[in-house]
Amino acid sequence: MLLKNRLFTPGPTPLLPAAQTAMASFAMHHRTAEFRALFQRVLADMKDFIGTQNDVLVLSSSGTGVMEGSVSNLTSPGDKVLVLTAGKFGERWRDLAKAFGCAVEVVSAPYGETFSLEEVRAKLTPDVRAVYVQATESSTGARHDVKGIAKLVQASGGDTLLVVDAITGLGTTHFDVDGWGIDVIIGGSQKALMIPPGLAYCAISERAWRRMESAKSPRYYFDFRRERKAAAKGESAYTPATAMFAALAAALDYIRQMGSGDLTAGREALVNNAELAAEMTRAGVQALGLKLFAPSSPSAALTAVQSPAGLDSGKIVKEFREEFAAVVANGQGEMKGQLFRIAHLGYYDYLDTIGILAALEQVLAGVTGKAVEYGAAVRAAQEVYARDRADKRVNV
Repeated sequence: MLLKNRLFTPGPTPLLPAAQTAMASFAMHHRTAEFRALFQRVLADMKDFIGTQNDVLVLSSSGTGVMEGSVSNLTSPGDKVLVLTAGKFGERWRDLAKAFGCAVEVVSAPYGETFSLEEVRAKLTPDVRAVYVQATESSTGARHDVKGIAKLVQASGGDTLLVVDAITGLGTTHFDVDGWGIDVIIGGSQKALMIPPGLAYCAISERAWRRMESAKSPRYYFDFRRERKAAAKGESAYTPATAMFAALAAALDYIRQMGSGDLTAGREALVNNAELAAEMTRAGVQALGLKLFAPSSPSAALTAVQSPAGLDSGKIVKEFREEFAAVVANGQGEMKGQLFRIAHLGYYDYLDTIGILAALEQVLAGVTGKAVEYGAAVRAAQEVYARDRADKRVNV
């Protein structure tokens, strides 16, 4: 049959057609009134997308660039920081903090799990300058309790900042950024915003801006204060990825349409879409006898599925690609070969979800050589969808 390449990876994700058109047709110099108007509109809309009154920066980099900036702008060498890690991206926080000379305390949990809040409380002493955590750990499919962690930080009695990598969390998880007291929250363009890699963004609290005045770590390109001053004039400090800003504006308009003209309502709808697709997928894979890798606290950004015993998950990934031109993600690092990951963040709908589960049934039959009950995963997902629709009709 004809093969259409489809991404089911947790970044990059499928592109919004309107964003592709906006990029392809964009030709505007970044030091013009026209681009400044676009830039300012995007920054204002990003506040609504994130759900904050804090200033937002959008930088031309991957998400890791803003993660690095969230260490270099907020710490000085020797500062005590607390890193909460349960996967490869938590380990990235640890490594970044060490690279800037911080004294790193760690609370860790096994891959596929999340942390005990009691362990966090025990490590959260008043001399901790910042806590670094993921909202969702996309290497394992686990979701962390950001609200619970934020309450602990608020009650710790110190001047501790809370920094959240929500690169796969924004657009898939409901946050109350200002109400919970998140000081820095980070996102990336190639995730729920449905555009290519190249932009990273963050919302920064006034407490965090004040910290930057005393922080001594070196910074240049990722000097957030310099970017804030430039943004106040409708510009970036350095040459921005101009066509990407056009794509971002188109994506935000699409999300606004999801909310019938209200961007905040559109964000809520986008999150609910990911939550439903994730619930459908979890039901489907379990109907096939497969086990979730993060069963106790699964994210809506992606579903991580354990490979059947004795089977390298790379064979599943390969079969998806060769049989259906569908790209799912293998495990990372030491998890490679143990699990595969199916994404739900951004531009995925009901038919995408049903289609990947139907393909999974065929893939399992092909790689295991065992009988598969065709339709089992699809039926389980449809039942979840039907219950959701029925619940919404009752609530209306």
